[in-house]
Amino acid sequence: MRKMKFSRIALLLVGASTFFACQTENNEQVNEAAQSNVSPEVIAKLADFDVNVNNVKKVDFLLPDGKTIPMIQMESDIHMPEEQALNLPNLQELSGRNYHTNNLVAQNTVINIIGYTGGGGFGLSNKAQTALQWAVNNYNRLNLSISFNLTYGTNYQPQDMVVYNNPNESGSGGSAGFPSGGAPFKFVQIYGLEGFNTNVNEHVITHEIGHSVGFRHTDYFSRQSCGQNVNEGAGSIGANPIPGTPSGYDPTSIMLACFSGSTDGEFNNNDVTALRYLY
Repeated sequence: MRKMKFSRIALLLVGASTFFACQTENNEQVNEAAQSNVSPEVIAKLADFDVNVNNVKKVDFLLPDGKTIPMIQMESDIHMPEEQALNLPNLQELSGRNYHTNNLVAQNTVINIIGYTGGGGFGLSNKAQTALQWAVNNYNRLNLSISFNLTYGTNYQPQDMVVYNNPNESGSGGSAGFPSGGAPFKFVQIYGLEGFNTNVNEHVITHEIGHSVGFRHTDYFSRQSCGQNVNEGAGSIGANPIPGTPSGYDPTSIMLACFSGSTDGEFNNNDVTALRYLY
């Protein structure tokens, strides 16, 4: 779901199950022309931090008002400004599993999050609004050192985070980014989810918010949930293992790279352990 990835649908068959990634299959291919637009300095910086640079490219990141801003895209559903990529910190050495980035949200932070309700296809449907409420509840019920104050409307500029629909993406999924300067990544997109139930919408939103507060994919080392065997890289922004979480594949984590249409949208016990460790 999430390389700061904005996905289209990646339809992957594993056994008899269907999984959806935060990015489309087409986006998973190396785009040489797009990658050539990323400066060698940025590519070298990401490579130094073990990011898989085969799928790094500059994209026009769509905002809720229809404007775009340039972003670097990696791992299909993760995005960051070029300046942030150039200023990535050194990797930290920790032990455990479940993975987080080097940059986190400052402790004791109330995150003002808005569900966008404007027009032009950018507004959240009633289903997505309910799913966003459920996703916020997932975090707030854990009594972490970060919490979310949810509102709905169109005045997203002063808010810390905005969740909105991207009407220009094909497929189904979401995208976000990683924290910077103690603040969460502001823009959380979803797309192509109206045909899924509220639990799936909840899952994708909860997952992308997870990226925005500093979580990597639980299976970043293999993307096994997508039926792949590809290492996303130990971490441009770090892939630091979290003590108390399992070292192997965790098939029910909300932070898996791909999601199933039967997901319940809830954290598993290891996700909760990881959140409480960090926050």
